[in-house]
Amino acid sequence: MKVAPNLEQIDIAADFGQMLLIRRFEEASARLYTQGKIRGFLHLYIGEEAIAVGSIAVLQGDDYVVSSYRDHGHALARGMEPSVVMAELCGKATGSSGGRGCSMHLFDASRRFMGGYAIVGGQIPIAVGLAFAIKYKRENQVVLCFFGDGAVGEGAFHESMNLAALWKLPILFFLENNLYGMGSRVEQMHSSGRDLYLAAEPYGIPAAQIDGMDLLAVRDATTEAVNRVRSGSGPVFLEAMTYRFRGHSMSDPATYRDITESEDWKQKDPLERFKGLLLEEGHMNLGEIELLESEAMAAVEEAVRFADASPEPDIASLSDHVYA
Repeated sequence: MKVAPNLEQIDIAADFGQMLLIRRFEEASARLYTQGKIRGFLHLYIGEEAIAVGSIAVLQGDDYVVSSYRDHGHALARGMEPSVVMAELCGKATGSSGGRGCSMHLFDASRRFMGGYAIVGGQIPIAVGLAFAIKYKRENQVVLCFFGDGAVGEGAFHESMNLAALWKLPILFFLENNLYGMGSRVEQMHSSGRDLYLAAEPYGIPAAQIDGMDLLAVRDATTEAVNRVRSGSGPVFLEAMTYRFRGHSMSDPATYRDITESEDWKQKDPLERFKGLLLEEGHMNLGEIELLESEAMAAVEEAVRFADASPEPDIASLSDHVYA
């Protein structure tokens, strides 16, 4: 796939502002976790923002997005309200699922954001089911399914790829390869090492590896892939090379990673990289960038205030939405 970045064809302020929002939201989430206001597991998206923003921005409103447990960035990029997302992370009644889903299970059917899933690879068959329904009903949506490098070793991944290829389903498989499955390097988990996009080859699915730290590279590759999928040509597989700047979850100090490696990847920070490009080419000035930064901070501060002020779920509702 050719990647030819074109700043003239995108809403620069919206994309950069969205990346800033996700970064500041995740930093605030980390603070709330250390204060005990967010409990359970919390997997941060810091370092991977260009993928969520660059890919989801090219979708139509009626397309579907399915995510993994590292889902905050995808949810925000799909347009979920930061206040509602933060309330859900804090387990409050005003959250997107009434405080029942929390960090790993964000969901908003009105935006066709069909959830984060805690089981590694568990979301992939669900995404394929959605794609099958689209084809069965002769509709024109596509499904964008995110997953991590650890999911490539799951049987559900291969079964889903096989069915999607056989039935030419309208799905884009999007692998966020951050080089680690929990504490194991990708080379220790997969025989193909860092080239996991090759897993699509036995199924005849077109695949490419892209720079997941480059917003424009992600945008252009996703645009080309989505256009192909929507045309009825069947699934596409993209592998975006990226890096999580924090541990696997908030409980992970990431001592298994080499400090030099982490610092090298932080030099590729997608926010700083895109900001540098905007300044260098004269698309924005420092004042405009500072305004976007303040807007992102204000939105996150309001989200924290909203979550803090929101009530806990009523104990009388404990059995609501439970099948018996």
